[in-house]
Amino acid sequence: MSEGSTFYAQGGIAAVFDETDSIASHVEDTLIAGAGICDRHAVEFVASNARTCVQWLIDQGVLFDTHVQPNGKESYHLTREGGHSHRRILHAADATGKEVETTLVSRAQNHPNIQVLERSNAVDLIISDKMGLPGPRRVVGAWIWNRNKEWVETCHAKSVVLATGGASKVYQYTTNPDISSGDGIAMAWRAGCRVANLEFNQFHPTALYHPQARNFLLTEALRGEGAYLKRPDGSRFMPDVDERGELAPRDIVARAIDHEMKRLGADCMFLDISHKPDDFVRQHFPMIYAKLLDLGMDLTKEPIPIVPAAHYTCGGVVVDDYGRTDVDGLYAIGEVSYTGLHGANRMASNSLLECLVYGWSAAMDIDRRMPSVHSVDALPAWDESRVEKRR
Repeated sequence: MSEGSTFYAQGGIAAVFDETDSIASHVEDTLIAGAGICDRHAVEFVASNARTCVQWLIDQGVLFDTHVQPNGKESYHLTREGGHSHRRILHAADATGKEVETTLVSRAQNHPNIQVLERSNAVDLIISDKMGLPGPRRVVGAWIWNRNKEWVETCHAKSVVLATGGASKVYQYTTNPDISSGDGIAMAWRAGCRVANLEFNQFHPTALYHPQARNFLLTEALRGEGAYLKRPDGSRFMPDVDERGELAPRDIVARAIDHEMKRLGADCMFLDISHKPDDFVRQHFPMIYAKLLDLGMDLTKEPIPIVPAAHYTCGGVVVDDYGRTDVDGLYAIGEVSYTGLHGANRMASNSLLECLVYGWSAAMDIDRRMPSVHSVDALPAWDESRVEKRR
């Protein structure tokens, strides 16, 4: 269960916890980053529900970093990332996704009403009208490849939630795990769902340039805490590109890095936070620091080679406020979906937030509709007539 992109998310979750910040500011920052393509209603829906949903995570046991303010009061340590006008990123050091996922997976695995099937892959959805079943079109189950048994099983379901991630693995360089192959988008499309904005794929500006760690991300929070982007000669270039410098939105920063690489004929640019105190860097970025040390690089002493890499699929399966697709009973949550939140370019730390808010709203809708949904007794087995056995 740890092979999704959530586990590898470093930065954090955006939500308004600072009294100098506002939901309106979060909305405006998101709209600007999305280059005019965002759906304002979706942006307002997510931003206005952010704090409630983050509090739910805290209630489940997720531990976000805290610090003591000058007045002696303890509060959540909020960092700032590209495109944000305020510090509003809650984080668990530099491994926020891991903290969120391990906490929720533990809760799920210990819940008496939840059965977890690992080493199992959804092959396709079972849709009522394609099976010749009576009544309106709806999802009634899925065919699941059991990798242990090497057999496709038929699973009944009153509701199905797609949370399969994006499709960045189609690119040579990506920060995503191998499972980010777009399977959920393809299954929903075959089921008759609309998809939108698949032409917008975000490239993260700072993936590590190293042959032994081609998909290792260097979180945007590094730049939020003062890291500079530099040419091979040590000079900065972002102040000449955007007044926000290294904290410009990801699309602007990634294009600037790509431009400098092509202009200079360089293999990479560099990310440098060595001007910050060693203890500060190790405290805030322990996972990145340790990983780089294993590769022979010291984040506290030297610039780190970076390149842009495919990071996030901004489009996906069209859904409403409850994560509902065009097929009754079928929901899509997270990167597999298109909610309208991200537009042409996702703002940093809005992705885990989107998963959280739409997961919450979808759960409420499923709970409401479940008593009125009748399961189908008999579903067809997987057709193996065109499947060739592996030798």
